[in-house]
Amino acid sequence: MDAARAERMLDERRREVDHRLSRLREDEASLRHDRADATADDEHDPEGSTLSGEWAQVDALRRGAEAERLEIDAARERVASGTFGLCEVCGQPIADARLEARPFARRCIACAT
Repeated sequence: MDAARAERMLDERRREVDHRLSRLREDEASLRHDRADATADDEHDPEGSTLSGEWAQVDALRRGAEAERLEIDAARERVASGTFGLCEVCGQPIADARLEARPFARRCIACAT
């Protein structure tokens, strides 16, 4: 995969992750607001999920998106250094199909398993 195509894919993925992070931060703010309501006793409400449960889910999704953004940034550095698309274990090229599905992949399929 050429560097220009890799950069386009990584830029697109970064925009998607940034958009997802923005929505998750909005969800966190909404939960924070809901949690501030002293009359809300969702922990004992038998219907629906609890604020704590929702908070944990949003937090996990946010942390995952932030980790993905770091991986994308590292992949962009590999593009700049000329090592993008090469397996960090065996040094062989990573298949284009793998890079299209996971553009920040560091390892070929054989070394990833």
